[in-house]
Amino acid sequence: MASGFATVFRRWASTTTITVKTAPSKAHHHAPIPSSAFPAGYVLTGVHSGIKKKPGVLDLGVIISTPARPASAAACFTRNAFKAAPVLVSDEVLQKNQGRARAVVVNSGCANAVTGKQGLEDAWAMVRETDQLFHSTSQQSAGHDTLVLSTGVIGQNLPISKIVTALQTTVKPSLASDFEAWERAAKAFMTTDTFPKLRARTFTINGVEYRLAGMDKGAGMIHPNMGPPGALHATLLGCILTDAPISPRSLQSSLTYAVDRSFNSISVDGEMSTNDTILVLANGASQGAPMEEIDEQTDPEAYAVFKKELTAFAIDLAKLVVRDGEGATKFVTVTVQGAQSYSDAHRIASRVSTSALVKTALYGEDANWGRILSATGSVPLSTPLDPTKVSVSFVPSDGSATLPVLVGGEPESVDEVRAKEILSNEDFEVLVDLGTGGSEVARYWTCDFSYEYVRINGDYRS
Repeated sequence: MASGFATVFRRWASTTTITVKTAPSKAHHHAPIPSSAFPAGYVLTGVHSGIKKKPGVLDLGVIISTPARPASAAACFTRNAFKAAPVLVSDEVLQKNQGRARAVVVNSGCANAVTGKQGLEDAWAMVRETDQLFHSTSQQSAGHDTLVLSTGVIGQNLPISKIVTALQTTVKPSLASDFEAWERAAKAFMTTDTFPKLRARTFTINGVEYRLAGMDKGAGMIHPNMGPPGALHATLLGCILTDAPISPRSLQSSLTYAVDRSFNSISVDGEMSTNDTILVLANGASQGAPMEEIDEQTDPEAYAVFKKELTAFAIDLAKLVVRDGEGATKFVTVTVQGAQSYSDAHRIASRVSTSALVKTALYGEDANWGRILSATGSVPLSTPLDPTKVSVSFVPSDGSATLPVLVGGEPESVDEVRAKEILSNEDFEVLVDLGTGGSEVARYWTCDFSYEYVRINGDYRS
């Protein structure tokens, strides 16, 4: 929650007393990471360019893959009709380079969305200036090798002269590969976020150790619906980096799979941004020299391991966004099981997670399962729902007994005291069993709606 770990929420112009509630704990979400845990072959930084008015606040980040061979690159972009300039530019770069890139530049404080021709010119200017950080005179490229991300207020032009000056003067001296450099880059992503979202992990394929690291941002305007390049089907941005050697086509297919089960499965407020983007670079630098790239057709077993690791890592990053949801006091897992298809289960989980009535009940710690059922029944499915087979339960996170509230379409006599105990926790699960006999399961991660959410978004531009 933007105003701290505990806030007294008060309805303005009212004498109603509001109970003190605690936001999902954030103290453990960011701790120093050993430099050895980060993938090899990347240098990065975050600097203050002047987009944000407060002196010293980081608002421009740069990530560069250092091996001579361009990294494999993949992306999933927003499907919002009003696609921001950086989305259009990054998509074009990836298409022309056939899934290769060397760098990422990101700014916060201005989304560069719905900014017309000037917005596109500014996004290309960021690409060109970042290209110059790693293009020597003998390495001039006919095209561009940088992907660009922007986040912030929609409809305002970038102070591009300030950004260009920072790229020409302050970025290169601060590029590094230690924890502080990774943290600076993660901070440069932030808008209303209350902590930098940075994670790293190692994994093994065929006895070789590789590393994954990533950062993302988002606290509001979060309900992503992203697709691969070409489809283009407070913003969610993310960048995942690995030193594993993955072919561009396999990197894209694994990212599309992972995003559907992670970033496309979270919701803070049901709003899809104009800028939502998740990027992945895979530079193959783990062993210090170029290696044969893993491909799903030539080495399906190795590809399957990578896809599994990328999905699990993306889920970890996506959950951080929900935990930092604007005004959030609850972190809620919505699980839909017993479906005939994953898409059916996912659509229902999405509907429950975005229902304002469900989310306000969660904030009020009210086991109003009728709202959950109403949201479930409003979704058109490939297999018609049988209301006499649907069950709903609340599942505590401490391993204690689950509380069924609807079993096979029949309401249970609910222990309201026990229900209140479960819903007063920071973490819990809403479980919906469709009872169709199917084996498909989908999960969504969401949060509640509080008075603080309204306050934050009521004066976001002021």
